[in-house]
Amino acid sequence: MKKYLSILAILCAGCFASCTRIDNPEDTGVYTGVPLVIIDTDIVASTDDLFALEMLYRYEDQGLCKLLGVVVDREGEDNAVFADVMNTYFGHGDVPIGLARESVKDSEVFTDYRKVADVKDAGGQPLFRRSVGDYAALPDGYQLYRRLLASQPDHSVSIVSVGFVSCLAGLLQSGADGYSELNGIDLVRKKVKCIYIQGGVFDEPGKSDYNFGQGMPFSLTFFNLWPEDVPMMFSPGKVGRTVRYAPEDVIADISWTDCHPIKQVYLMDGFEDTGQKMWDVMPVIQAIEGDGGFVLSETGYVSIDENAFTTFTSSATGNCRYQKPVDEAWSQAKLEIIRSVNRIH
Repeated sequence: MKKYLSILAILCAGCFASCTRIDNPEDTGVYTGVPLVIIDTDIVASTDDLFALEMLYRYEDQGLCKLLGVVVDREGEDNAVFADVMNTYFGHGDVPIGLARESVKDSEVFTDYRKVADVKDAGGQPLFRRSVGDYAALPDGYQLYRRLLASQPDHSVSIVSVGFVSCLAGLLQSGADGYSELNGIDLVRKKVKCIYIQGGVFDEPGKSDYNFGQGMPFSLTFFNLWPEDVPMMFSPGKVGRTVRYAPEDVIADISWTDCHPIKQVYLMDGFEDTGQKMWDVMPVIQAIEGDGGFVLSETGYVSIDENAFTTFTSSATGNCRYQKPVDEAWSQAKLEIIRSVNRIH
């Protein structure tokens, strides 16, 4: 474990994400520490969310980031349960969880693995521990955002959004409260360094975005209210879909134990997968390791219409960029990063 993480530290040294803000020139406060991350996930729909979370735990273990919180943007306390299982298993049970209570209704689930949280060992005891005592008492996702952002240095927080944007929309629409006198838009403008989003369809005419399209009212609000001086990095689906993690490789990489939440998902009855595409991991890697491992577009602006068609308009003053697919060697290199993390024990 330490050998791999030491190598990762060398690779990442000096290459943290180079999101460039378009700030007031009189604002000289520059955050120079490790990335402070909030991940926003639609966990329990597909397994790439699990690998995205696992990567963040491993990065933090090596001191390459600080995971501030997990926002679950899929409605239902049982979805937050699995986030709790992941946090606790990987030794981060103190990481706070926020829950969407007003999000996408009846959203599609490709792989429902909620029951894995209740798997018992040979003695009839829960295989996986939890840290949250009362899931009903969890804060709404937008409230957790406000609490976490208000307590961080200015322009320091990296948001990794790998699901819906319902909680982000709620944050942007929020008003002053006990955490901050700022409204949601101004709080984002003051505290967020960059947002890394799994989403956006560019260079594929006639194709709409899946995540944004699932909850259009939230997506329209998000795009309309996000401050244009806060950078946005998009990871389109066609980038992550070139990085496929075959189920037999997942099981082989975690052959060192059966007491592992991700492995248990892959061993559950009825599990079918020909190779999970690592969509959600690509924004995580860029947020922590930096831009150097990616081919990026020029700067510009991104807009969305009511049919979830995203449009990129090139502009030297824009706050948006997006990842571009590279080649098979690049995809295999990214997959190897993920596989190496799974071999740690």
